[in-house]
Amino acid sequence: MLFYGYKNHIKADKDTKLISTYAVSSASVHDSQELEALIDRQDAGQKLYADSAYTGQDDSIDWCGMTSEVHEKGVRNHPLTDVQKTSNRLKSTFRARVEHIFGYMTNSMDAMHICTIGILRAAAKIGLTNLTYNMMRCVQLKKKIYVAMG
Repeated sequence: MLFYGYKNHIKADKDTKLISTYAVSSASVHDSQELEALIDRQDAGQKLYADSAYTGQDDSIDWCGMTSEVHEKGVRNHPLTDVQKTSNRLKSTFRARVEHIFGYMTNSMDAMHICTIGILRAAAKIGLTNLTYNMMRCVQLKKKIYVAMG
């Protein structure tokens, strides 16, 4: 039996954890290849938090005027300095918020395993999953506001 995989690449707001943009690709595509599909010039002035896989994507980040907060990567015989490690740790606090989205989709929605044939059907199902996640997140945010108001 042959299996194909697809990836859900998202751009999310770090404060609300709402998905604003997404792209779907085959699993063989490197995450950094979809960066330009997710960002645009309207993002100028914002910070891009990403893991070290996005190292070397400075042209795309500069193109849209974002500030790069990409994790620094150590290499053989040149490990990260303590300052770089501290910087990466701080960046991880923001990146973790995106990982919460995928954790919610996996654990609460059981939506990370899709059975479709073809990328168009997979993209439709992933798009509906992202939309459903956003609706569920809006309900959570609304409850949070009501609780805060007392």
